[in-house]
Amino acid sequence: MANLKSLAKDTAIYGLSSIVGRFLNYLLVPVYTMAMSAQSGGYGVVTNIYAWVALMLVLLTFGMETGFFRFANNGKDDPMRVYSTSLLGVGGVSLAFLALGLVFLQPIAGLLGYEEHPWYVGMMMIVVAMDAIQSIPFAYLRYRQRPLKFAALKLLFIFLNIALNLIYYVWMEGSDVGYAFLFNLICTSTVMVCMIPELSGFRYVLDRALLRRMLSYCMPLLVLGIAGILNQVADKIIFPYVYPDKAEATVQLGIYGAASKIAMIMAMLTQAFRYAYEPFVFGKSRDKDNREVYAQAMKFFIIFTLLAYLAVMFYMDLLKHIIGRGYWEGLRVVPIVMAAEIFMGVYFNLSFWYKLIDETRWGAYFSLTGCAVLVLMNVLLIPRFGYMACAWAGFSGYGVAMLLSYFVGQKKYPIRYDLKAIGSYVLLAAVLYVAAEYVPLDNVWLRLAFRTVLLLLFVAYIVKKDLPLSRIPVLNRLAGKKK
Repeated sequence: MANLKSLAKDTAIYGLSSIVGRFLNYLLVPVYTMAMSAQSGGYGVVTNIYAWVALMLVLLTFGMETGFFRFANNGKDDPMRVYSTSLLGVGGVSLAFLALGLVFLQPIAGLLGYEEHPWYVGMMMIVVAMDAIQSIPFAYLRYRQRPLKFAALKLLFIFLNIALNLIYYVWMEGSDVGYAFLFNLICTSTVMVCMIPELSGFRYVLDRALLRRMLSYCMPLLVLGIAGILNQVADKIIFPYVYPDKAEATVQLGIYGAASKIAMIMAMLTQAFRYAYEPFVFGKSRDKDNREVYAQAMKFFIIFTLLAYLAVMFYMDLLKHIIGRGYWEGLRVVPIVMAAEIFMGVYFNLSFWYKLIDETRWGAYFSLTGCAVLVLMNVLLIPRFGYMACAWAGFSGYGVAMLLSYFVGQKKYPIRYDLKAIGSYVLLAAVLYVAAEYVPLDNVWLRLAFRTVLLLLFVAYIVKKDLPLSRIPVLNRLAGKKK
């Protein structure tokens, strides 16, 4: 239990940069969707380019974050030598990418459909290269258990980015989509300057033998990462190429991208959990009780993601105002995308069995299978069903990868998950969701009140089953004083 408390503490701090940070970043969604009308397709451009950015970031980091944690914690290699080698490896690849990208900027921009605005692509190439390099110092901060500086740097980027966007899009009433990319470039550069202490003060050494071992470990993770990120962004990359009406494609993609932002609260929870969970797992890999701890962590992850799912869906009447009214038609994708994000979070939690036994190829197999399902569904179904095909393709792809990882993992590295308890939570959440959706209440305030009662029922069940109030220290002390 002490280990879980430590995990919860770190998750809360990392969550400051992930959950709170992304929530603050939601300010940009209404800003963009109000400054760029749905019919202009401006937000579709933002959605598409950031999808490419996410894919390129995975390619440029090629799994070295996880590789750094693995080799820095193996008790054999010097952690600073691992850090230096990781940094030089990622930095070299990133700078080579940037040089080639800028030399061939015009043809690349034309291939992506931005021949009239190549500087959109050029700015984001610089951002991607810097983000890739920064990923290793950020991993180092996590390894050194310095979540406060980690969170401070992440929040610096977010607050500065929000301020610049508000000045231009709200105060100056601008509408040029290119400024969104310019502000990202300014903020990323600022964080890079603030990382100078993590990039200096030690001797840079490229240990070629160590690098080869790390690459051997990380290459399957690269395949895994590519497949994983394609599960998240392939629909946004593919959409403009397969949607029948090319002019309408950016409009529809913008609607889908804006509506999907509401569902991203699940991605926030998953990312915050990952930042604390990854170093925690590798640090616990030599303990005897690790499998029991992993099983408990999985149960609580599912409990609280289900709680988040219900909260978002129950208060959709309020949350829909995050995006402009012209984008509301896309809200029907939110429950599907959120369910897909839960699958992705469970899959991430399951993934540690093959990392701990150094059989990372399994992750590549699972993710590639899920990715193949997602891509195939998008290519075949987008022409007929539009962005709804994107939502269901993500749901199916993550679902397949999750199930494969669970069943193979139970043979290779069995963990006794509390399936009965997890199943009871899933069933209760499903019943409450159906009740909220199908009980006819036309008055919005009455509907919200009814759904609040349903949400409190779920919370009460959590308290009764897994978080009894008697275990909360503050309440324990209060109860003792009354006696």
